[in-house]
Amino acid sequence: MPRRALLAACLAVAFAAPAWAGAQREEALSANVASAMSRSVSDVNAPRLVFDDAREGQAWLAEMSRRLEKRVPDAWFRERLLTAIHYEATRAGLDPQLVLGLIHVESGFRKYAISPVGARGLMQVMPFWLRAIGTPQHNLFDLTTNLRYGCTILRHYLDIEKGNLFRALGRYNGSLGQAQYPNLVLGAMRAHWQWTPPPHLQRATLAR
Repeated sequence: MPRRALLAACLAVAFAAPAWAGAQREEALSANVASAMSRSVSDVNAPRLVFDDAREGQAWLAEMSRRLEKRVPDAWFRERLLTAIHYEATRAGLDPQLVLGLIHVESGFRKYAISPVGARGLMQVMPFWLRAIGTPQHNLFDLTTNLRYGCTILRHYLDIEKGNLFRALGRYNGSLGQAQYPNLVLGAMRAHWQWTPPPHLQRATLAR
Protein backbone atom coordinates (compact mmCIF):
# COMPACT_ATOMS: atom_id res chain seq x y z
CA MET A 1 0.00 0.00 0.00
CA PRO A 2 1.43 3.44 -0.90
CA ARG A 3 2.61 5.47 2.08
CA ARG A 4 -0.03 8.19 1.60
CA ALA A 5 -2.83 5.62 1.43
CA LEU A 6 -1.49 3.87 4.52
CA LEU A 7 -1.45 7.17 6.43
CA ALA A 8 -5.03 7.92 5.33
CA ALA A 9 -6.14 4.49 6.51
CA CYS A 10 -4.46 4.95 9.88
CA LEU A 11 -6.08 8.36 10.30
CA ALA A 12 -9.47 6.89 9.47
CA VAL A 13 -9.04 4.19 12.11
CA ALA A 14 -7.94 6.73 14.69
CA PHE A 15 -10.91 9.02 14.08
CA ALA A 16 -13.38 6.13 14.23
CA ALA A 17 -12.22 5.19 17.75
CA PRO A 18 -13.81 6.78 20.85
CA ALA A 19 -10.47 8.39 21.72
CA TRP A 20 -6.88 7.47 20.91
CA ALA A 21 -4.96 8.08 24.11
CA GLY A 22 -4.86 6.63 27.55
CA ALA A 23 -1.47 4.96 27.83
CA GLN A 24 0.42 7.93 29.31
CA ARG A 25 2.63 6.54 32.06
CA GLU A 26 2.52 7.87 35.60
CA GLU A 27 6.07 8.59 36.63
CA ALA A 28 7.97 10.03 39.55
CA LEU A 29 8.74 13.72 39.01
CA SER A 30 11.56 15.58 40.68
CA ALA A 31 10.45 18.30 43.08
CA ASN A 32 11.69 21.02 40.72
CA VAL A 33 9.90 19.58 37.69
CA ALA A 34 6.67 18.98 39.60
CA SER A 35 6.76 22.52 40.98
CA ALA A 36 7.33 24.07 37.54
CA MET A 37 4.55 21.99 35.96
CA SER A 38 2.22 22.82 38.83
CA ARG A 39 2.82 26.54 38.33
CA SER A 40 2.12 26.11 34.63
CA VAL A 41 -1.24 24.38 35.05
CA SER A 42 -2.29 26.89 37.73
CA ASP A 43 -1.93 29.85 35.35
CA VAL A 44 -5.11 31.93 35.37
CA ASN A 45 -4.45 34.32 32.47
CA ALA A 46 -7.25 34.55 29.94
CA PRO A 47 -6.32 32.96 26.58
CA ARG A 48 -5.50 35.33 23.73
CA LEU A 49 -3.88 35.12 20.32
CA VAL A 50 -0.12 35.63 20.58
CA PHE A 51 1.03 37.28 17.34
CA ASP A 52 3.37 40.22 16.79
CA ASP A 53 0.96 41.50 14.13
CA ALA A 54 -2.72 41.44 15.09
CA ARG A 55 -3.66 41.15 11.40
CA GLU A 56 -1.70 37.92 11.17
CA GLY A 57 -3.52 36.63 14.23
CA GLN A 58 -6.90 37.38 12.70
CA ALA A 59 -5.87 35.74 9.41
CA TRP A 60 -4.76 32.62 11.32
CA LEU A 61 -7.98 32.51 13.31
CA ALA A 62 -10.17 32.95 10.23
CA GLU A 63 -8.37 30.20 8.29
CA MET A 64 -8.25 27.71 11.18
CA SER A 65 -11.91 28.43 11.93
CA ARG A 66 -12.81 27.64 8.33
CA ARG A 67 -10.94 24.33 8.50
CA LEU A 68 -12.50 23.36 11.81
CA GLU A 69 -16.08 24.32 10.95
CA LYS A 70 -17.29 20.82 10.03
CA ARG A 71 -16.04 19.38 13.33
CA VAL A 72 -17.06 22.33 15.51
CA PRO A 73 -20.11 24.03 13.93
CA ASP A 74 -20.65 26.67 16.63
CA ALA A 75 -18.66 29.73 15.54
CA TRP A 76 -18.37 31.28 19.01
CA PHE A 77 -17.07 28.08 20.58
CA ARG A 78 -14.79 27.39 17.61
CA GLU A 79 -13.04 30.76 17.92
CA ARG A 80 -12.78 30.39 21.71
CA LEU A 81 -11.24 26.94 21.25
CA LEU A 82 -8.73 28.08 18.63
CA THR A 83 -7.71 31.10 20.69
CA ALA A 84 -7.10 28.89 23.71
CA ILE A 85 -5.12 26.36 21.63
CA HIS A 86 -2.90 29.08 20.23
CA TYR A 87 -2.34 30.69 23.64
CA GLU A 88 -1.63 27.49 25.57
CA ALA A 89 0.63 26.06 22.85
CA THR A 90 2.62 29.28 22.52
CA ARG A 91 2.90 29.67 26.29
CA ALA A 92 4.38 26.17 26.49
CA GLY A 93 6.79 26.82 23.61
CA LEU A 94 4.92 24.49 21.25
CA ASP A 95 3.83 24.95 17.64
CA PRO A 96 0.04 25.56 17.70
CA GLN A 97 -0.22 23.61 14.44
CA LEU A 98 1.31 20.60 16.20
CA VAL A 99 -1.20 20.87 19.04
CA LEU A 100 -4.03 21.05 16.49
CA GLY A 101 -2.68 17.87 14.89
CA LEU A 102 -2.47 16.14 18.27
CA ILE A 103 -6.06 17.07 19.18
CA HIS A 104 -7.18 15.98 15.70
CA VAL A 105 -5.84 12.49 16.44
CA GLU A 106 -6.51 12.29 20.17
CA SER A 107 -10.13 13.37 20.43
CA GLY A 108 -11.30 14.63 17.05
CA PHE A 109 -11.92 17.98 18.81
CA ARG A 110 -14.50 16.42 21.14
CA LYS A 111 -14.38 18.28 24.43
CA TYR A 112 -15.90 15.41 26.42
CA ALA A 113 -14.03 12.52 24.79
CA ILE A 114 -13.03 9.70 27.16
CA SER A 115 -10.63 6.91 26.24
CA PRO A 116 -11.28 3.30 27.32
CA VAL A 117 -8.84 3.78 30.24
CA GLY A 118 -10.15 7.17 31.31
CA ALA A 119 -8.05 9.79 29.51
CA ARG A 120 -10.16 12.91 29.23
CA GLY A 121 -10.97 15.82 27.00
CA LEU A 122 -9.48 17.43 23.94
CA MET A 123 -5.88 16.38 24.60
CA GLN A 124 -6.80 13.14 26.39
CA VAL A 125 -5.14 13.85 29.71
CA MET A 126 -4.97 11.02 32.25
CA PRO A 127 -6.52 11.87 35.66
CA PHE A 128 -3.35 10.92 37.57
CA TRP A 129 -1.87 14.25 36.41
CA LEU A 130 -4.28 16.03 38.76
CA ARG A 131 -2.55 14.32 41.66
CA ALA A 132 0.95 14.78 40.23
CA ILE A 133 0.89 18.46 39.29
CA GLY A 134 -2.58 19.87 39.95
CA THR A 135 -5.49 19.65 42.33
CA PRO A 136 -8.64 17.50 42.45
CA GLN A 137 -10.64 20.66 41.76
CA HIS A 138 -9.20 20.99 38.26
CA ASN A 139 -11.74 19.83 35.68
CA LEU A 140 -10.11 18.04 32.75
CA PHE A 141 -13.25 18.53 30.68
CA ASP A 142 -12.87 22.28 30.96
CA LEU A 143 -11.53 23.51 27.64
CA THR A 144 -8.75 25.76 28.93
CA THR A 145 -7.73 23.45 31.78
CA ASN A 146 -7.40 20.46 29.47
CA LEU A 147 -5.31 22.38 26.96
CA ARG A 148 -3.10 23.78 29.70
CA TYR A 149 -2.43 20.32 31.12
CA GLY A 150 -1.90 18.73 27.70
CA CYS A 151 0.53 21.41 26.52
CA THR A 152 2.40 21.36 29.84
CA ILE A 153 2.75 17.57 29.66
CA LEU A 154 3.93 17.57 26.03
CA ARG A 155 6.45 20.31 26.87
CA HIS A 156 7.71 18.16 29.75
CA TYR A 157 8.20 15.18 27.43
CA LEU A 158 9.98 17.35 24.87
CA ASP A 159 12.35 18.53 27.59
CA ILE A 160 13.00 14.94 28.70
CA GLU A 161 13.73 13.97 25.10
CA LYS A 162 15.90 17.04 24.47
CA GLY A 163 13.64 18.36 21.72
CA ASN A 164 13.10 15.04 19.93
CA LEU A 165 9.49 15.46 18.84
CA PHE A 166 9.06 11.89 17.61
CA ARG A 167 10.02 10.46 20.99
CA ALA A 168 8.10 13.10 22.94
CA LEU A 169 4.92 12.24 21.06
CA GLY A 170 5.55 8.57 21.79
CA ARG A 171 5.77 9.36 25.48
CA TYR A 172 2.61 11.42 25.32
CA ASN A 173 0.73 8.44 23.90
CA GLY A 174 2.53 5.86 26.03
CA SER A 175 3.99 4.21 22.93
CA LEU A 176 7.61 5.35 23.09
CA GLY A 177 9.68 3.90 20.27
CA GLN A 178 6.70 3.02 18.08
CA ALA A 179 6.13 5.00 14.89
CA GLN A 180 2.36 4.84 14.42
CA TYR A 181 1.24 7.54 16.84
CA PRO A 182 3.91 10.18 16.06
CA ASN A 183 3.27 9.61 12.35
CA LEU A 184 -0.47 10.08 12.84
CA VAL A 185 -0.03 13.36 14.71
CA LEU A 186 2.55 14.76 12.31
CA GLY A 187 0.51 13.55 9.35
CA ALA A 188 -2.62 15.26 10.66
CA MET A 189 -0.68 18.46 11.27
CA ARG A 190 0.73 18.52 7.75
CA ALA A 191 -2.46 17.43 5.99
CA HIS A 192 -4.96 19.59 7.86
CA TRP A 193 -3.34 22.34 9.96
CA GLN A 194 -0.15 23.54 8.26
CA TRP A 195 -0.29 27.31 7.84
CA THR A 196 1.79 30.19 6.54
CA PRO A 197 0.74 33.87 6.64
CA PRO A 198 -0.86 35.31 3.48
CA PRO A 199 1.70 36.92 1.11
CA HIS A 200 0.66 40.51 1.93
CA LEU A 201 1.28 39.88 5.64
CA GLN A 202 4.63 38.22 4.91
CA ARG A 203 5.67 41.31 2.92
CA ALA A 204 4.55 43.57 5.74
CA THR A 205 6.62 41.57 8.21
CA LEU A 206 9.72 41.73 6.03
CA ALA A 207 9.26 45.49 5.58
CA ARG A 208 9.38 46.18 9.30
